[in-house]
Amino acid sequence: MLTPPIGILGGTFDPIHIGHLRPAIEAREALGLAEVRLLPNHIPPHRANPFCSSEQRLAMVRLAAAENPGFVVDERELKRDTPSWTIDTLIELQRDLPDTPLCFLMGMDSLLGLPSWHRWRELLDHAHLVVSTRPGWQPDYPAPIAELLARHQTREVADLHRLRHGRIWLADNLPIELSATGLRALLAAGRDPRYLLPAPVADYIRQHGLYQPSVGSSAEEGFEPTP
Repeated sequence: MLTPPIGILGGTFDPIHIGHLRPAIEAREALGLAEVRLLPNHIPPHRANPFCSSEQRLAMVRLAAAENPGFVVDERELKRDTPSWTIDTLIELQRDLPDTPLCFLMGMDSLLGLPSWHRWRELLDHAHLVVSTRPGWQPDYPAPIAELLARHQTREVADLHRLRHGRIWLADNLPIELSATGLRALLAAGRDPRYLLPAPVADYIRQHGLYQPSVGSSAEEGFEPTP
């Protein structure tokens, strides 16, 4: 018998903010997820190195998880010295949790770019995909994604509980227009980040002097685009 599904949310988290957390909270509540695991990347595939060290980003993710019941931190990607390919993580998690359905949480932009991901056709062999969408927005799906949705989309929450993997759930979420790039620019300008990220994370950033103008620049926060 299967145990309740868990959510998986990976990212650079540089820094972690409400654009990451709010959709995950909504998914946990709507789908009855037993927990949401936050997996900070060590080496994000095909994007610039993060502003902050792995240790600093892990500290911020831990602070954010402590603010949210049902959220836990999984450090496995930080312990690798190879790029943080999602397929590798899902295979590991499925091996560790053979009786637990995995729900990989992503945004619509990531779904639209899925054909560029490493071994993307194998993802549904190991997890369900839970995609945050904007209410009322009907994207123009590329042919491979339209075909994927035709075969795998479900509107039944029960499917995510009774099957280990293989379904796609499109979730209507509150629209939050916030990126880590924009948040870093706001912090570098000395503006108040209140309500854009958890208060303990904002305190950590302030105490450690992170994201100051002298640090440099980094790529947009996201999941795993590949050439």
